Amino acid sequence: KRAGLVIMPSSVANESQFRFQSSRSQASCPSRTPTATPPSCDVVDQALAELQLQSQEIREKDLHLMASTSKRGRSGWQIKASKLSNNTHNRIRNIVESLKIKPNPEKPMIPLSIAHLVTFALAADETMKAVLHSLESGKFNGYAHTQGHEVARQAVAKYSAHQRPDGAIDPNEVILCSGCSSALEYCILALADRGQNVLGLDIEVRYYDLLPDQQWRADLVQLESLIDENTAALLINNPSNPCGSVFDEKHLRQLIDICERHYLPIIADEHMAVSSLTSEVPVLSCGGLTKRFLVPGWRMGWIIVHDRKQRLANAIGGLKNMCGRILGSNTIIQGALPEILTKTPQSYFDGSNATLAYKMLKSVRGLNPVMPNGAMYMMIGVSIERFPAFKDDTHFVQELVNEQSVFCLPGSCFEYPGYVRIVLTVPGAMIEEACARMAEFCERHFKKDSRAAFIEHGLLDEDLAF
Repeated sequence: KRAGLVIMPSSVANESQFRFQSSRSQASCPSRTPTATPPSCDVVDQALAELQLQSQEIREKDLHLMASTSKRGRSGWQIKASKLSNNTHNRIRNIVESLKIKPNPEKPMIPLSIAHLVTFALAADETMKAVLHSLESGKFNGYAHTQGHEVARQAVAKYSAHQRPDGAIDPNEVILCSGCSSALEYCILALADRGQNVLGLDIEVRYYDLLPDQQWRADLVQLESLIDENTAALLINNPSNPCGSVFDEKHLRQLIDICERHYLPIIADEHMAVSSLTSEVPVLSCGGLTKRFLVPGWRMGWIIVHDRKQRLANAIGGLKNMCGRILGSNTIIQGALPEILTKTPQSYFDGSNATLAYKMLKSVRGLNPVMPNGAMYMMIGVSIERFPAFKDDTHFVQELVNEQSVFCLPGSCFEYPGYVRIVLTVPGAMIEEACARMAEFCERHFKKDSRAAFIEHGLLDEDLAF
C-alpha cells in the first residue's frame, strides 16, 4: 500500500491534493513520537511526507533546469531548417533549374515541358462559364465542410459512378482536396506511419519498374519483391505520368492479385478505375480536373473511398481528419464542379497529337518514341551512346534548347534516365515544327558506328558481319 502511494503522479494538481490531505491528517493525528503513533496514522503521514519531499525535489530540479537554460540561451541567430523541409525535394524543378540554357534567338521557343503544360490549351467555354456562375451566385465565398460542399461531392460521385460495378457511390465517400497531388498526399499520410513504405512513389518510397517494351506495364516480379511487412500501400498511376501509358484490365487484375495476396490497399491516380475490378482490395481513388480539363492552377482534386469489405477501419477516420488541416479546397471551384462535370462536351476531349509526333519521331535515328495510350505525354527513348557529344539525357535536353529552342524534360526527372518527355497539348502545327527540329538536331549529332555504316552502304553483308 505504501509503495502504491509513492508511485502516484506528482503533478501540481496532485501535489495540492496531497498538501490538503497532509494538513487534514496532521490535524486529526496529534503529534507523537514514532513509537507512540498508531500504525495507521503513522503510515499515512510518512507516505504523504515522502510525496511532498519528492515533489519539492522535482520542482527544484525543474527550476534549476529552467534557470540554466535561460542563462545559456542562444549565442546568436541559430535558426535551422526542419528535417521535413530539408528532405523535401522537387526533382523536376531541381534538374530543370540547374540547366544552363540559352534558347536560339533565331528560332521561337516551343515549350514541351511541364512548366508550359497549358500555355496553348484553353479550358472549354462551358468550364469557364461554370466558374463565373459559381462566383456570381455568392454561395461559395465561405468555408465549406472539410470534406467539401455537398453539391460538389454529389457531382463527383455521379461523375465517378463508373468506378463501381453497381454505379452507386455515396457522396460521403467523396473527399475534395486542393488538387490531385493533395489527394495523394492525404492518402499516403493516412495509411503510412513513420518507418513504413509505400510502393510507387521517416515514410520510405519504393519505386517499381515499368517496362518500355511492354507498353510501360509494371514489372510484376520486381514489384512483388519489394513488398514486406512494413509496406502500407501500392500506388498505381493510370494513365501514367510521364509515360502516357494505360494499364489494360488484364494487367490491373494482376496488380490486384498481388495486393490481395499481401493485404495491401491501393492508392489509385486513375481514369480507368481499378476499383471496378475488385471488391476484396480497398481502393482510394484520386482524381481531379487537371489532366482532363487542363486547369491545373485551379487546384481541384478528390478522393473516392472504395472499401466494400470495411477493411480500411480507422484509416478512414484519419483520412477525414487530414481534411481539417486546410479547411477544404477552393470553394468557388467546388461550386462550379456540377456544371464542369456535366456540361463540358465530349468534343473538347477528342483529338490528339500523339499519332503525329510518333510517326515523325519514329524515323529519327537515335530516338525511340513509345506511343501513349492516354494522358498528354509521350516518352521518347534516346540512344545516348549514339550521341557522344552529350553525357546523358539532361545534357541532351539542355543542348536541344540551346540549338533548336525546343524544351522537353529529361527522363532523369522521373527516375528514368535515357528518355525525354514531351507534352502533347500544344497546337498540331507546333508539334510538327518541334519534331522537325528534334530530327534536325539528332541528325547533326548522331554518330554511326563503323560496322553499321558498312552495312548501310552495302559494303558488308550483315549476315557475315562478325
